Amino acid sequence: MPNTRFPVLFISHGGGPWPYIAEMRQQFALTATQLQKLPASLPAKPKAILVISGHWEAPQFSVSTSANPSMEYDYSGFPEHTYHVQYPAAGSPDLAKQVLDLLAIAGIACIEDAQRGFDHGVFVPLMLMYPDADIPVVMLSMKSSYDPFEHIQVGEALAPLRDEGVLIIGSGLTYHNMRGFGRSESYQPSVQFEQYLNQAISDPDPKKRNQALINWQQAPFARLVHPREDHLIPLMVVAGAAAESIGQRIFTDTVFEVAMASYRFG
Repeated sequence: MPNTRFPVLFISHGGGPWPYIAEMRQQFALTATQLQKLPASLPAKPKAILVISGHWEAPQFSVSTSANPSMEYDYSGFPEHTYHVQYPAAGSPDLAKQVLDLLAIAGIACIEDAQRGFDHGVFVPLMLMYPDADIPVVMLSMKSSYDPFEHIQVGEALAPLRDEGVLIIGSGLTYHNMRGFGRSESYQPSVQFEQYLNQAISDPDPKKRNQALINWQQAPFARLVHPREDHLIPLMVVAGAAAESIGQRIFTDTVFEVAMASYRFG
């Protein structure tokens, strides 16, 4: 793909296996439509996809190396059929090795994980974007320390993949407080926190953007919106990989009484 630089994406992936449940899919109708439209906005069909999901953290950065990843049904209380859904995309040991090599060059330790499968932060957005599951997918974990700067550095190290046909996706949520979902009083905190994120990611100066993300706890209602930052940290990796590309909000859905935004850089 000569002279083709892919954008990087942060997607608010919603709750559980929602596309496979009719009532929930109606609630997330806007998200479903927007994700289905996203591939047409890309410069080409990706050669491979690298996903950083808010559902995979490890003591140190880890990359999935299986050529045929399994499924991770990392949710509970949903209909039985949602524990049998399949997203049969291949893995890519070659891309996994590139990830390992790029991180090593940057002095960032990363280990291989041959067992990791697709969690719902991976297969939910991808089954809507690429339902044929015909693009190889590799997953990169967060580091459980949740250091924003360290995750931005990881993204910076991986930025060259954008010029090699790889689509980098951070999959999380701009609001993730399980006790707040479905409560009307959660709406304004979700909006005000997201406004801080949107202002940060749209800053044309990448240094200022990244510093604002590092300082995310200064945002309104930060710890109310993210008691744990597992669903926010993928945005840090994406911002690092964005380099000079300016971010923009591509859509916001309001489900369970909270706003959930998704962003694109480049």
